Amino acid sequence: MNLSGKKIVVGISGGIAAYKCAELVRRLKDQQCEVKVVMTESAKHFITPLTMQAVSGEPVSDSLLDPSAEAAMGHIEFAKWADLILIAPATSNIIAKMATGIADDLLTTLVLATPAKVAIAPAMNQQMFAHPATQRNLETLASDGVAIWGPGQGEQACGDIGKGRMLEPNELVEQCTSALLPAEQPLLGKVITITAGPTREALDPVRYITNHSSGKMGYGLAEAAKMLGATVNLISGPVKLNPPTDIHVSHVNSAIEMRDEALRLASESDVFIGCAAVADYRAADIAEQKIKKQGDAMTITLVKNPDIIAEVAALTAKRPYTVGFAAETQNVEQYALGKLKNKNLDMICANDVSQAGLGFNSDNNALTLFWQEEQVSLPTSNKNELALTVVKAIASKLD
Repeated sequence: MNLSGKKIVVGISGGIAAYKCAELVRRLKDQQCEVKVVMTESAKHFITPLTMQAVSGEPVSDSLLDPSAEAAMGHIEFAKWADLILIAPATSNIIAKMATGIADDLLTTLVLATPAKVAIAPAMNQQMFAHPATQRNLETLASDGVAIWGPGQGEQACGDIGKGRMLEPNELVEQCTSALLPAEQPLLGKVITITAGPTREALDPVRYITNHSSGKMGYGLAEAAKMLGATVNLISGPVKLNPPTDIHVSHVNSAIEMRDEALRLASESDVFIGCAAVADYRAADIAEQKIKKQGDAMTITLVKNPDIIAEVAALTAKRPYTVGFAAETQNVEQYALGKLKNKNLDMICANDVSQAGLGFNSDNNALTLFWQEEQVSLPTSNKNELALTVVKAIASKLD
């Protein structure tokens, strides 16, 4: 989901959610787009221009009447530069100004002067958001073509619980991507089920066997498939990632739970992608109480877990196009081709997790895609970018 070449102005107004904007800008920069930051005076009470300059790599603009900029009609050129202006957080005050056409600072002036797409990420107390005046203003902006992203619902800084939280940075990056990339949707009408993350195999009530999978690749695949038009089911092991929007997520822990959910959804799917790092073995017996120390050594009997991707590929009725992943530390091509054949897969994505900075718990990866008579190498890049390339490759193989 590379935004290379795209130009985004992030406009920050004065709300507590402004602290999230450093992460938002960093994530946008990860997508290789150009980002410039505009701040209102009140925004600077919540996060400093120096912070935003550091994460954006660009000077921060905060004044409509800066002589050095306005000598060249700076605010007009700024407005023409952008492909998208995103106001995050968008307070009730700036929403009201935009709805009535007030342009009394740099940010509100840019909104009136730009031909670019404009989006807002509302953030305010839940009662302020529900107020009829705010709702009227939002209706006005929507009718003017302004995209309204959020707000989310949950606990707020003031202690209230309700609708009014600014969407998380990763959700806003996803919205920017959807707004700026071409609307090609080769998977429209298709259903894709994806497994992601690790599994946890309990030993007793407090201990378990697991691995280092972060789930980032699987979550990236889910978002890419949704972007390309698919209806997406995501079966997720325990990860520290925010659930993607507009995707059905099934949360599981063990390999058995993941297998049951995978087989339930696979026969309803056009494509099944097994990206999860499923534990190969589980404890033969799970202790009902915490296991106590018993000498210098302990023996635990393990039994083999089901091979989820092989079971899906073996389906005879309504078998989906089945894609596996192979995380190897040696002989990557040999092991990947062996799994492709032995598990009866349509495609497998292989990577060498022994390389520093790639694979588990990293934002980056490198993959080789294998089919029976073909292979394609994908160089190191961000997992979200790789995910989009992988899903496009899958789409090209479907009837």
